[in-house]
Amino acid sequence: MQVKADLHVHTVYSNDSVITPKELVFYAKKQGLTAVAITDHNQVEGALKIAKETDFVIIPGIEISSMHGHIVGLNVGERIPRGLSVAETVDRIHEAGGVAVACHPFALLKGSVGKHISSKFDAVETINASAFPFNRATRKATQLAEQLKLPKVAGTDAHYGPVIGKAYTLIRSEESVDAIVKAIAKGLCEPYGNPIPLLTRIENQGRFLWKYFKRSH
Repeated sequence: MQVKADLHVHTVYSNDSVITPKELVFYAKKQGLTAVAITDHNQVEGALKIAKETDFVIIPGIEISSMHGHIVGLNVGERIPRGLSVAETVDRIHEAGGVAVACHPFALLKGSVGKHISSKFDAVETINASAFPFNRATRKATQLAEQLKLPKVAGTDAHYGPVIGKAYTLIRSEESVDAIVKAIAKGLCEPYGNPIPLLTRIENQGRFLWKYFKRSH
């Protein structure tokens, strides 16, 4: 069996995202996905809540702000403290039963871990549809994953519904969270995807600014 999953999506439980739970499932199905990882910033409550409210396969996750950049933990059901070293953050993810992914490791303006990646990680996000500059970030992340012999995954880093599924990972696995993350750790996965178009990025920013405006008033 093959799972098609976007492994990096933010929801309204992240301050910088406008994706509601209903929109998440709608766009995921529209793009032919069979699973989505919700990786809100420094918290898991939203992911756990949404997973209970839908039959769609939701991989609970978290994007943690470590001392040297952002790290995604997949299949994590508890908060991991922010501000720890990269190595300690990865250890905490493993202690929580999750897999640690070096997300957008060479993207600009995204809190990238870059040179701090080591073989302690379980996978590298070699394709991030939101990364800039996309080609350079993808090339460098791919080279590092191959150098460290780590599995390669992809996600959109979506903060806006229509973006979901523009990058995705094909995983040779059953459609269950435990099976999916185990398959990723074993390297039974392939990343695919393209950069988010400029117009879509502008629309995304506009919706975020509108959300911020409403919240501040």
